[in-house]
Amino acid sequence: MNLEKLQNGSDIRGIAISTEEYKANLTTKEVKEIAKGAVSWFRSKNENNNSKYLAGDLLVGIGRDSRITGPELKDALVESFIQQGVNVIDFGLATTPAMFMATQFEEFDCDFTIMLTASHLPYYFNGLKFFDKTGGAEKSDIKEILSSSYAENSNGKTGVVEEADLLTPYAKDMVAKIIAGAGGNEKPLARLKVIVDAGNGAGGFFAEKVVKELGGDITGSQFLEPDGTFPNHIPNPDNKEAMEAIKSAVLNNKADLGIIFDTDVDRSALVTATGDLLNRNNLIAVLSHIVLDEYPHTSIVTNSPTSSHLKTFIESLGGKQVRYISGYRNVINKAIDLNNEGVETHLAIETSGHAAFKENYFLDDGAYVVAKIFMLLPKLTEEGRSLSDLIENLNQPSEVQEVRFKLEDDDYRKLGERVILDIDNADVAGFKIDTANHEGVRFNTSGKYGSGWFLLRMSLHEPLLVLQVEIDEPGKVKLVLEDLKPFFDNYPNVNKEKLNEVLLELNGN
Repeated sequence: MNLEKLQNGSDIRGIAISTEEYKANLTTKEVKEIAKGAVSWFRSKNENNNSKYLAGDLLVGIGRDSRITGPELKDALVESFIQQGVNVIDFGLATTPAMFMATQFEEFDCDFTIMLTASHLPYYFNGLKFFDKTGGAEKSDIKEILSSSYAENSNGKTGVVEEADLLTPYAKDMVAKIIAGAGGNEKPLARLKVIVDAGNGAGGFFAEKVVKELGGDITGSQFLEPDGTFPNHIPNPDNKEAMEAIKSAVLNNKADLGIIFDTDVDRSALVTATGDLLNRNNLIAVLSHIVLDEYPHTSIVTNSPTSSHLKTFIESLGGKQVRYISGYRNVINKAIDLNNEGVETHLAIETSGHAAFKENYFLDDGAYVVAKIFMLLPKLTEEGRSLSDLIENLNQPSEVQEVRFKLEDDDYRKLGERVILDIDNADVAGFKIDTANHEGVRFNTSGKYGSGWFLLRMSLHEPLLVLQVEIDEPGKVKLVLEDLKPFFDNYPNVNKEKLNEVLLELNGN
């Protein structure tokens, strides 16, 4: 059993249901072994934890999103833990950020927790995320969990399991924070219609337990019921169809605000009353505005594929943008490192919607993102301003395009890195290397290509090269792609199918 192949950065992910295309590799069998590795990993962290285990007092919390394989995988985890002499709290349906808070709330005081989720991936996937009291697991932790020697139960006891509701105390804690942040206003959403779209994931609780509790009208909220087949749309704030679904709901219901979560609620996005989408660069800009009002001149860490206009916007507010490597743990750890170096940094955020605030344990929490905006709404209303007003000075590119190239080679990473190195050394008039880039290669464009940029980078977890292009003049993206095509044609194992499809579309064919 090669569990190491299930590592997905700082998470574990795999196929939980066999399909015509994929064979299941994350079943109850694998999960039971992972539970053994988790106990071995946790015991190795320090002697006190080992003593707690030997006393039969080690406590693990387990939660899951709405995926249809969640209950059976949870049962497998519980069975393995109690056999190892570990006590379990079964939280049932939960969210990823709530699972971390289960290590902080005194009423639970879990030593470590596990969230069963595969974020926005299709229904046949599932995965595991781990937390202890210091935060989320790192890549090195996952590697240890998946490769640990599985010790037998050495405390001679059988663990016990209990069930508990985590989302209610989590929501109460969130409501209290929002009220405090809104200056003590207990109903900061009074007279506001707020639509919540949970995408049939785990975020449906937010409508009743947070928005309504704060005085908001949740009429028109949609897809709140958990359904692991995700029948309505992909629960992903970075997905065009998902964002169109919440936008339509806001406009059709004449709502003041729309909120959409991913499956496990560690990401979110918003839609304004006028239909403006607050995701990707726009969400980063709104949160940067909020953070810089509270902490002037702070640094803000983002991943690399952010608009050049975002850098200008953040600097205009007195802040500094630090573009870093994609991956939510990467941007969070960079922010933590900067603070340790004496560089004040209060926000780490990816264009995908992962956002973590220093004041909130640097936890990527989609609900807390919304909470920060709720705290601001009464003040904006009093001033006669809207969320859109916060980013009115953020310039928008005229054209945005992403192209993904499949790398059809056994050593796909070596191939991708060679392509990136080769284009890095290319000398093309109108393409200038952006030296403030830490991932792949980024060029600023000028001349016949218009003002803009493009970035070529490796996908974090898939055999893909990802090309992202943003240009400020209409019709120029096509020119950039047409002039890049001969370069990619030099690599027969780089699949150009998507590039050809995009060019046909841009040419009106």
